[in-house]
Amino acid sequence: MMRPALLGLAAGLAVVAAAIGGGYADPAAPARCGAPLSLAAIEPALTHSATKIERGEKLTIVAIGSSSTSGSGASAPNLAYPARLEAELHERFPQLAITVINRGKGGEDAAMELARFDRDVLAEQPDLVIWQLGTNAVLRRDDVSGDGELIRRGVEQLASAGSDVVLMDMQYAPRVLARPGHLIMERLITEAAAGTHVGLFRRFELMQYWHGAPPGEAAPMIGADGLHMTDRGYHCLAAELAESLATNWRVHRDTARRARTAAFSAPGSRAASGAAIAP
Repeated sequence: MMRPALLGLAAGLAVVAAAIGGGYADPAAPARCGAPLSLAAIEPALTHSATKIERGEKLTIVAIGSSSTSGSGASAPNLAYPARLEAELHERFPQLAITVINRGKGGEDAAMELARFDRDVLAEQPDLVIWQLGTNAVLRRDDVSGDGELIRRGVEQLASAGSDVVLMDMQYAPRVLARPGHLIMERLITEAAAGTHVGLFRRFELMQYWHGAPPGEAAPMIGADGLHMTDRGYHCLAAELAESLATNWRVHRDTARRARTAAFSAPGSRAASGAAIAP
């Protein structure tokens, strides 16, 4: 007989699965997603990619991760989040050449992804790397405490090559919520991003926010397997990520322009002394 506590957990997960599970979305349907800026904001400034955008140069992004990067659950490869992210960024920066390379491989955890950084990530000379991680470690084992060091080591390797880095944490899904290590993993990813001064895209909190929104006619974000995202889930993820990246880049641009203006007009500068300045 199942214990009362386990019965309660099973019932709670069934409710979550019913709310965020189900079939796949029609990709032509409105996404009807969105989130407060406090949840979607990426900090600190992604200076390398922001500079490339300000100069109008080609931008290369590599998305590394497991099945929710490769696109498991999507009804077509072009509906996985990296492909959708490229399309969303083209909408926001139509004058720029932006490429998002999908390096997702189902079933991998941080150690496996770290082992292929040289071949699958750094060989592309990316301006920005989005590293999605955490889910498979939580699904496989209860003790995930050692993953924090792996994540820090991976971030340092990517950053030392000159790339901006954004960590993407786990999906808010029934099978993830059922695992005892999921909160520890969330903390480890957050601490790694803060400790190495790279960006964090809080997918878990975003999807939790979407799950708590008033129910409507929109299709679910998690499929019937209780883990992988649907077309709508990937669509919303890519749209929010694109907007978060664009906001980060614009803030960096505006800050840099204000700094240049201040330096240009400061007492003792060539501009302040009336010296000719080349255009």
